[in-house]
Amino acid sequence: MSFASPQRSPLAGRGAVERLIELPAFAHGRAADGLFAQAMRQSAKIHYKKCPEFRGIWEKAGFSPEKIRSAGDLKKIPFIFVTAFKERRLISTPEKDAVLTLTSSGTSGQKSMIVLDETSLLRVRRIAWRVFDALGMADEAETDYLCFTYDPRAAKNLGTAFTDELLTGLTETGEVFYAIKPDGGGGFYFDSEGALSALERFEKRGRPSRILGFPAHALSLCEKFRRENGRNARLNPESWVITGGGWKDNQDRAVDKNAMRALLAESLGLSAGQVRDLFGMVEHGVPYVDCPLGKFHVPVYGKIFVRHPATLEPLGFGERGLLQFMTPYLSSYPSISLLSSDFGWLEEKCSCGLKGPVMHVAGRAGVKKLKGCAVSAATLL
Repeated sequence: MSFASPQRSPLAGRGAVERLIELPAFAHGRAADGLFAQAMRQSAKIHYKKCPEFRGIWEKAGFSPEKIRSAGDLKKIPFIFVTAFKERRLISTPEKDAVLTLTSSGTSGQKSMIVLDETSLLRVRRIAWRVFDALGMADEAETDYLCFTYDPRAAKNLGTAFTDELLTGLTETGEVFYAIKPDGGGGFYFDSEGALSALERFEKRGRPSRILGFPAHALSLCEKFRRENGRNARLNPESWVITGGGWKDNQDRAVDKNAMRALLAESLGLSAGQVRDLFGMVEHGVPYVDCPLGKFHVPVYGKIFVRHPATLEPLGFGERGLLQFMTPYLSSYPSISLLSSDFGWLEEKCSCGLKGPVMHVAGRAGVKKLKGCAVSAATLL
């Protein structure tokens, strides 16, 4: 099993973190909230003891793990701004126990260095399986994969490459084609001809397939297929498109997500419900995945709070502010309470039927534009 394979079997431990992860992904309620608080207290104790910087931040805030007694205490937990992880190597485990180190950005810019020990890696793999399985996107059918991301053999420590390699483990794996390849000079290029050939093979083969990665590349390929073949592609109806990295075109211009979902689906012979978006931060690790209505649902393994950008006070449903992400699964990296640079808001529920809140992402905050993997990759088009 590779580092990025999902964990299909239940976790062996019986601590609060393991018990939380073994809950159904969207089993929101009082019991899940209480267990989340227990798990956060368990995780916080580790970082408070083993990471001096983490402990210093909590002590300055007058907070300690013992003060996490119930779900009502979660909003009081101190957070660390995401930029701190790009400027400092913050870890809570001996270097010798690190089994995987991931970087957060694309080909340029500041990078977070995320250190995972074996425990954290097993947990995040299990979380991924639980979330996608709950959405009906994990099965045993042999499936071909066309991945619009960096080939993990060349970019094995890049977070997006890790994510797409993990997603190829949600089914039995057929052919896997990575469209962003090393150019031999330390950079990467988008192999558009190879991607087109792969799409044509997948259509002809007829078994389920999945297209993963940056939306701009997927749209570019669909346009190329249409020019070359005089028609749209027709994939097996059990196929999926799982996008990630932001809805931008190849000029880094924002596009309407729902319109682009519909266009992608039409271009591949699928229903719009077969096109799902994935939001994730490598510093956080919990996947937030679209429901059939195109909304990011929050699983029980993470919590999201919205904070006022000036006062940092917590905001209510429907109020826009900075998104704070919380999760207890990390034992080696102290980003269990992370204030992001993303603006967004929470919706209390969704009409799709899944329980729990829905996250809306409105873009990056700040005057200076922060560029991540999708923007870096889009420059290769």
